Amino acid sequence: MRVSKKAYVVGTCDTKYQDLVFVRDLIESSGVETVLVDVGTTPHKYQVDITAATVASFHPSRKDLLTSNQGRGDAVTAISEALTHYLSGLDNIAGVIGLGGSGGTALITRAMRALPVGIPKVMVSTVASGNIEPYVGVTDIMMVYSITDISGINRISHTILSNAAHAVSGMARQGIPEYTADKPALGLTMFGVTTACVNSIQKDLKDSFDCLVFHATGTGGRSMEKLVDSGFIKYIIDVTTTEIADLIAGGVMSAGEDRMGAVIRQKLPYVGSLGAMDMVNFGSIDTVPEQYRSRRLYQHNAQVTLMRTSVEENVKMGQWLAGKLNQMEAEVRLLIPEKGVSMLSVEGQYFYHPEADRALFETLEAEVKQHENRRLVRLPFAINQPEFSSALVAAFKEINNIEL
Repeated sequence: MRVSKKAYVVGTCDTKYQDLVFVRDLIESSGVETVLVDVGTTPHKYQVDITAATVASFHPSRKDLLTSNQGRGDAVTAISEALTHYLSGLDNIAGVIGLGGSGGTALITRAMRALPVGIPKVMVSTVASGNIEPYVGVTDIMMVYSITDISGINRISHTILSNAAHAVSGMARQGIPEYTADKPALGLTMFGVTTACVNSIQKDLKDSFDCLVFHATGTGGRSMEKLVDSGFIKYIIDVTTTEIADLIAGGVMSAGEDRMGAVIRQKLPYVGSLGAMDMVNFGSIDTVPEQYRSRRLYQHNAQVTLMRTSVEENVKMGQWLAGKLNQMEAEVRLLIPEKGVSMLSVEGQYFYHPEADRALFETLEAEVKQHENRRLVRLPFAINQPEFSSALVAAFKEINNIEL
């Protein structure tokens, strides 16, 4: 039985037509209708369903982008924007699969990122074994490394492209089972060193809330806030604000300057803490910048090295965080765990540095414009103590007028 919606097969047909047709035919043979979309910038005579000229016509201002006298890079950027508008306007997408090298991957994934969460998105790419964050962002794109170049069918590409095609057709045919829970979504931020706190909050609130836990790795914070901006999440307990440390000190897990921006824009009540602001994240030990080599470092595993934040960095983090809190118009409660912001910074542990913590706490107290609805609350507990998680839950109930 054929599904009513269609799988869109996207790529530059001037260079990858044979591969695209191979994928299209496999998906068609499974009972899913397809649409072959060309996004190439070079003329050809291959038969496609949606021509590059048609895609280009969806660009908001440059309808002639394929015929104007411009460089290839500019044309690729423009047709990527056009593809984004084209796919975003469709209501019959069962899934999207793209094939590409570095340029094609950037072109196609930009459009994929604009599609709603849940629409199957598979990108077969020659660069999928490297840093894929720029392509995936905070979306649910599935990246498949092509192993060989996407340049005709061989014994390797035959296997890789078959698996990718079957993945899209399977998702299109099966669909997503209905999610029956009607509890409101609650966003929580967690790191390994704040897990006990977040687990305790979940235990207290799981009967009344659909608890969505985001790993505070940069993309985690951005993912949560994208869902806040979309209206999907209306409740937050932001336990783990460690991404600020990476932003300030140049770590690899920054969520960027817009962290907490969604909360400000949507005017949501905010309950937060200072989870894991004692650490900055880098990759393996040899990737730590030279200026930080003499700092207190902790090798979490072979791929993750943590650096203890300094007094000066804690002052800067406090100033940055205060600036965000001062922009929030709804009620705010920031709870300060005086005995340690992570399991590594409590007394006796490797990141114990009370002067650095004190610099953060005192900066916040000096910079946050407190009033009845925007308050800092200092508590004589470490972040993972049950008394602290209970205080977070109590503050959450208070400012959201919740009785459980």
